Amino acid sequence: MRKLITLSLALACFTVPKIKAQEHRFDPPWNNPPESALNFTVPGIDNIPDLYGDIENPQLTVFFAGNQFMVVDDLLASFKKEYPQYERIFVETLPPGILAKQIKGGSITIGNLRITHKPDIYTASKRAINEMADYFSHTQTYCYNNICLMIPQGNPAHIKTLNDLGRANVRISMPNPQWEGIGEQIKASYKKAGGEQLVKKIMEDKVKDGSTYLTKIHHRESPMRILYSQADVAPVWTSEVVYQKLIGHPVEGIAIPDAQNTTATYVAAKLKDAPHAQAADDFLKFMDSPTAKQIYKKYGFTID
Repeated sequence: MRKLITLSLALACFTVPKIKAQEHRFDPPWNNPPESALNFTVPGIDNIPDLYGDIENPQLTVFFAGNQFMVVDDLLASFKKEYPQYERIFVETLPPGILAKQIKGGSITIGNLRITHKPDIYTASKRAINEMADYFSHTQTYCYNNICLMIPQGNPAHIKTLNDLGRANVRISMPNPQWEGIGEQIKASYKKAGGEQLVKKIMEDKVKDGSTYLTKIHHRESPMRILYSQADVAPVWTSEVVYQKLIGHPVEGIAIPDAQNTTATYVAAKLKDAPHAQAADDFLKFMDSPTAKQIYKKYGFTID
């Protein structure tokens, strides 16, 4: 009996699936974390990639539309250099639709963490800012972006055009239009490329059969689904492909022709009841500076 138990345990050791470290090798956060006495980031469990900086007693709070997460490191470092009086800055980079709900409702819960900070600055597309115009005392345009297709390195599904996304065997990581502004713009591109038939195929038929996956946080989920071979293609902002390539991730980009593309205009807005009004004014001034514009250009945004 003892030998049988020993043998069973030995077999169990060989049959239980092992979790490999490389299963999380592409997980966010992809930015450089702030220095601290202890860094306790656990991939896949405790990583909170869309919250940045000092959540306690911030001197400035900025809500960035999530697809701008890649600029935060350089942008905040340069801002602090020009305005050293601001040491504690808190930033969120959640989808703009989620940030809008947070602003209107006054709070958000992520996991077990409840956040009640009011932002001083909210950045999003021109359309999103216009829809909340009554909340803002000042707005300014600062950069632009357009859409492309992110694919795995080598393009194993042989994607060439938007029409290829209608193929039954192509797995798509698609931003959910319910809360991600890019979703509606991508749908418009589908219509330009293949009419309502292509829109229905991708957004209805393929959603039903599972070959179109609707994301909740496309700027995190879409790159990860590409990198972990869960999707063949993901419509994203051009800046997202530029960034993933900059940090050495094996992705490629396919340009969408101008006639089928959309250019997004990004606007920074100061809240009427900004808790740190002077800091908000200083940040808006910085966002209009050559330094800030060159940072955005570095990551694939256009500045004029």
